[in-house]
Amino acid sequence: MLVGDYRFVVIPDTEFRLDGGAMFGVVPRVLWERVCPPDDLNRIRMNMNCVFIDTGKDKIIIETGIGEKWTEKQIAMYGITRERSFAESLRAIAGCGPEDISIVVNTHLHFDHAGGNTIFSGQWSMASGQSEFANPQSAICSPQFPNARYLVSEAELGHAEQPHERDRASYMPDNWRPLRETGQLELMPEEYEVVDGLTLHQVRGHSETMQTWKLTRGGETVYGFADLIPMKHHLPMAWVAGFDLYPTETLGFKKEIIPQAVRENWMCLFYHDVDTPLCRLAADENKMKPVPVNS
Repeated sequence: MLVGDYRFVVIPDTEFRLDGGAMFGVVPRVLWERVCPPDDLNRIRMNMNCVFIDTGKDKIIIETGIGEKWTEKQIAMYGITRERSFAESLRAIAGCGPEDISIVVNTHLHFDHAGGNTIFSGQWSMASGQSEFANPQSAICSPQFPNARYLVSEAELGHAEQPHERDRASYMPDNWRPLRETGQLELMPEEYEVVDGLTLHQVRGHSETMQTWKLTRGGETVYGFADLIPMKHHLPMAWVAGFDLYPTETLGFKKEIIPQAVRENWMCLFYHDVDTPLCRLAADENKMKPVPVNS
């Protein structure tokens, strides 16, 4: 689809699973299981919906998914069901390869947003669903997008290097340290413009330093909530993920941003939604109704 004169495409990475109770915080299971039925390990289906933007000059990726640097044990733990590599999805959906990308944007460096920043120096295997290396921990990581500038906020990198006890497990240094070694990682301020019309904004809630993104072009706006509203099922105000370090501030953000999205008819990107990641929002009595948009 076109957003103004920019080509805009959603690139789903792969399905994975996280604990449903953690994803819905204080919301009782009897409520959230109606919209997200859990498996026998209490995990719900999720995806990583990355974004490709072609400005005519730059080819941009926002987020890089969960990556392919996983052991068999980790694949089982997170229920990763990869059918093709991210590079293959990019070629199939956007018609270009990792070598064509000029800018990569990370809203934050949690493994499910920045895992595809780097790859092992080998091939991903569809048969095993992972790298061909028998021992991934001993493999060497290199940038997946060899010609790209990788943009992340300086504050977020500082947090990633010294994380909070509650989100330490979400940060894996192999997703960013190789980029520093190649000189491709660029540290950005709390708010900045990537290209004309595409801006990043730091919002405290999910963490101290995570950013959301906003694309405004040709009279249209697309807003990426990142992990503040990860799925359309998190639209109800009190439905806040248990992973959030500052849940009351996530709630305050939702009270401000959701009515604005309705008033201004934004397209909204729900990064972890499985079925309808790109929606407009419509008021339906006292609820927000997501209306799917095809990208």
